[in-house]
Order: sequence, then structure tokens, then C-alpha cells
Amino acid sequence: MNTTVKTPWHLWVVGVLSLLWNAVGAFDYTMTKLNDADYLSAFTPEQIAYFQSFPLWANAGWALGVWGSVVGSLLLLARSRHAVTAFIVSLVGLAISSLYQFGMHWGDLQRMFGNFPAIFTAIIWVIAIALLLYSRRQAADGVLR
Repeated sequence: MNTTVKTPWHLWVVGVLSLLWNAVGAFDYTMTKLNDADYLSAFTPEQIAYFQSFPLWANAGWALGVWGSVVGSLLLLARSRHAVTAFIVSLVGLAISSLYQFGMHWGDLQRMFGNFPAIFTAIIWVIAIALLLYSRRQAADGVLR
């Protein structure tokens, strides 16, 4: 008896799209942390100073959020049940990062960037939660091993 579950077409679509989406976040994180002058030229000196002033715990949250989601997408494409754990780690990182930015520095953030960070972060939350729910469903259905 063959108990192998066929990979549904939507797993490839969700996996590739999520990897592309999360690669943008990884690129942003990497260029910011490397202080890439060309990349950071789009920001004011005050905005750059804000990014560079993140305490260690906020940077750790940002890293967990970004790299957890990248790993989650890769594990989803590999049909690994560990994608669920990676997306949970990503959400924990996003919560830490959001706490720092919106819970502790909302006034500064809004003054420097307007409402864009709040709107964009809300979109990130929706996508991150959707990826966790999707990966949990695929694991429950036996698609992820």
C-alpha cells in the first residue's frame, strides 16, 4: 500500500511566492545590517540612525522574523513538517520587532516614515499568519513529512 501523499499544485505556488516575498525582507535586512551605502541612500540620516540604534534584542527579533520566514518557505518547498516551526519562529521574531517599533517608538517611527510602517507591518502579519496556517494544514493533511 502506497501512503505517499501527492504534492498539491498550490504548495509549489505558495512556496515559490512566499520565498520571493521573504527574499525581499532578507535583502532589506542584509543591506541594512551591512550598511550598504547605495541601498541606504533612499533614507535620511535620521532614518538610518534609527535603524542603527536598534538594541540587540530588537535586532534579534528582526533576524528571527526575516530568517525564520525564509527558512519556513524553503522547508515548505522541501515538504518538511519543520516549516511549521520555522513560521512560528518567524512570528515570534515579528512580535519582538513590532513591540520595539510600535510599542516603544511609534512616535519616532510615525514622524520619520508616516503611516507606511504600520500599514506594511499589518500586511506582513497577515501573510506570516497565513503561511503558518497554510503550513499547519499541509502538515495535518500529510503533505509535509
